[in-house]
Formats: sequence, structure tokens, C-alpha cells
Amino acid sequence: MKHIIIIGDGMADRPMAQLGGKTLLQHAHIPYMDLLARNGRCGLLKTVPDDMQPGSEVANSSILGYDQHKVYEGRGPLEAASIGVALEPGDFAIRCNLICLENGCIKNHSAGHLTTEEGDILIRFLQEKLGNERIHFYTGIQYRHLLVIKGGDKHIGCAPPHDHPLEPWRPLLVKALTPEGKATADLLNDLILRSQELLASHPLNLQRIAEGKDPANSIWPWSGGYHPAMAPLSATWPQIHSGAVITAVDLIRGIGRYAGLRAIDVEGATGLYNTNYEGKAQAAINALRQDDFVFVHVEASDEAGHDGNLELKLKTIENLDARLIGPIYEAVKNWGVAGCEDAGREPVTIAVLPDHPTPVALRTHSREAVPFLIYAPGMTPDSVQAFDEDSCASGSYGLLEGDGFMNALMVL
Repeated sequence: MKHIIIIGDGMADRPMAQLGGKTLLQHAHIPYMDLLARNGRCGLLKTVPDDMQPGSEVANSSILGYDQHKVYEGRGPLEAASIGVALEPGDFAIRCNLICLENGCIKNHSAGHLTTEEGDILIRFLQEKLGNERIHFYTGIQYRHLLVIKGGDKHIGCAPPHDHPLEPWRPLLVKALTPEGKATADLLNDLILRSQELLASHPLNLQRIAEGKDPANSIWPWSGGYHPAMAPLSATWPQIHSGAVITAVDLIRGIGRYAGLRAIDVEGATGLYNTNYEGKAQAAINALRQDDFVFVHVEASDEAGHDGNLELKLKTIENLDARLIGPIYEAVKNWGVAGCEDAGREPVTIAVLPDHPTPVALRTHSREAVPFLIYAPGMTPDSVQAFDEDSCASGSYGLLEGDGFMNALMVL
């Protein structure tokens, strides 16, 4: 049996008055998710421990069965792995957003969805002006970049910028959590302030302003740590002989690499509503022909939630269903079925779930348990008839946490 997990990042939500008290999953037209839920088994999954923030780094690695209290080191080291930055002992890696500030507040966490090409220009500029033997800026994807500080201390408090839209930025500056963390906190705050001076007059930002776009006028470091102690998935589940991760997000690619999965790049995969759903679907189908395990991540719903855009988030959920889940299901549904063209191929178990909710009304992540479905050809379904937060709560798996989801998936 082969296995594929499909993540609609931030897809879960809360009931909304604009939708007659329904959640977006209840309101959306998602025939394939509903089909898989009807013919599979469902439940809820707690992806975020009570003492941790509901970030995608926590939620996605929890889905893969990793104990966060043993492996958590923040986003920075995961994104370092994704872009091929080898961390030496003592290297402190931290996510470095390019954000937009306006009137003393964080206007948005993405600098108006900066492109990777634009981000690369600004990050190279910052490395030239602020980098040295101890401080190094690395280009990531779009607005998501990396800062590595040799000898940095992780005992600092950083505010994720997507959690504080339209809030004043100065009270959110980096804070030392221990005396040992003070030097690193002071260094990061100095870099933030110096970046604002440098970026304000950069030609690229002046051009963006002239075009009516948000400037990338500050860095914002957050979620740092050291090299994590993550074993490959095959060490826990030996049935995974080979696997692949498909995503447009450095963070998820980094998790995949530590998990022992090869990263597949898809042309046109953007992390936004205009991502190449069909390309990701075909890449997943191709990967299933040679790998035992595939992890497909789609960021679009999360970004729409952060933007507070109800209609766009609905569109991303329906696109995920029609343009990615549907083609994957149609391609593999007869694998291993006697008398069919693909009878010689191993059948495929399909799981679908969000990593965490990103409620439109909040514009940030929340920690509620997420709905999930697991479908395997020939399995006895439970009573769930639709894929949404309320329906899955009555599923036969109940409420899972820790490695419960992966154990339930891999026994099939």
C-alpha cells in the first residue's frame, strides 16, 4: 500500500455569519473531499501542543508524527535545510520576513506578496550592507528568507508578523528571555532598525510605491533555533522505503528533507491562490509511481486567511478539491484493482487535512483540532458524509494527537 497526505494549509475555519453560520469547508463545493470522507474514515487531529504556538512548523511536523518537545527548533533551521544552508554547531538560524510597515504598524507580513526575484534583490542588498563573517542573509522564496547568526542564542522572544497585522511594530521587537539571550535580541533589533533605513530608499521599493504596491521596508526575524534532532520517517515506519515532498514553501521542504523525503519542484508553484494545482497533482501522481509515501502541501488557503479574504479562501479550497485532489484520486483509484489497466500497481491510501485553522476573521493561525479523512480502497467507511469540522468530529477515529494520525495512516 502506498500513502499520500494532502495538506490544505490553514483550510479549517470557524462559522461565519456571512455564510449563514457555516464554516468555509461546509459552504464550499468540494465533491472530492466529500467523496473521500463518505468512503473513508474521519476524525479530528490536534496538531499543536497546548504549550506551543500554532505555527506551520509545529503543525506539519506533528502531522508527520514528530514529538514537538523533542524536535522543535523553530522555522529557521527547517528553511535552512530547504535552501541547502548547512548549519554548523552554534549556528542560529531564524526566519527573516520582508514585511511592509505603514504609519508605525505592521501593514502586512508579506510586503504585498513580494516576488522571489524582488526578494532576492533586497536580501542580496542587505547582505552587502549588513552581513559579515557572523551575520549572513540568504534568499528564500517570495517574502520568506533566512538569517544565520554564528553564536546566536535561541532564548529570545520573537513575534510572528502574521499574528500581528495592523498592530504597532515597536512593542513587538525581539525580547531576551534569559540573560544569555540579550546580546542576540539586541543584535536582531539593531538589524531591524538598520534595515528600515536602508530599504526605505532602495530603488525597487521606490518603484513598487510608484506602481501602487506595498514596499518591503523592513526585515522581521522570528522563529529561530539550531539544527533539529529529526530522524527520517523510515526509522519509525519501515514501510516507507522512499518518499517525496511537494510544496512551494521552504519551511515544508525543510521538514521533508529532515524526514528523509526528496523535494520535488513544480514550475508555477507559488504558495498563493495562483499556484499550479495541476502541476502539483501530476507531480504527486508521478511520485506515487516510484515512491511509497508522498506529502503534498498547498499554501494558498493560509495566505488568503491571513489576508482576511473570505471569497479568495473559498476559491482556494474549491481549487484544491477540483484541481488537485480530484485529479490525484481519478488517477490512482483503480491501482491494484483486478481487471483494470493499473491492476499491477499498489493501491494508494489518501489522507486530506489542514495543518491548522487560519480563520478569516482572525487573519492568523488558531489552535483548534483540524478535521481529517483517511481513505483506502475497500475500507469499511464510518458514518461521516461530508468533509468539514463538525462532520469529522463524529468520525470513527475520534480525536487524535501525537503520532496517532501517522499510526492510523500507516496501518492501512
